[in-house]
Amino acid sequence: MTSSGTKFEEEVASEQDEQLTEPPLYKVLLLNDDYTTMDFVVEILMQVFQKNLEEATTIMLAVHRTGSGLCGVYPFEIAETKVDTVHALARENGHPLRCIMEPE
Repeated sequence: MTSSGTKFEEEVASEQDEQLTEPPLYKVLLLNDDYTTMDFVVEILMQVFQKNLEEATTIMLAVHRTGSGLCGVYPFEIAETKVDTVHALARENGHPLRCIMEPE
């Protein structure tokens, strides 16, 4: 192979290395309020975040006791979708539940 072919292979390899960086991750947090029921929070955690009953209950109690609870860590688009889904379900069910995302 010629030296120009080797140079091309090196350029392609270095471009591929640069493209494989991990996307930034975001924490999704539920925030406590005085009106949303604990049962609804557990239901949201199971439905939106695929938590089992025990995990959902633990997170719900953290929200209740400390003011917020970590639901998961996701790439931006997934975190944003989960926040929007929680807000939509809360509105549909008449709850003021808030969900936020922040960089990890």
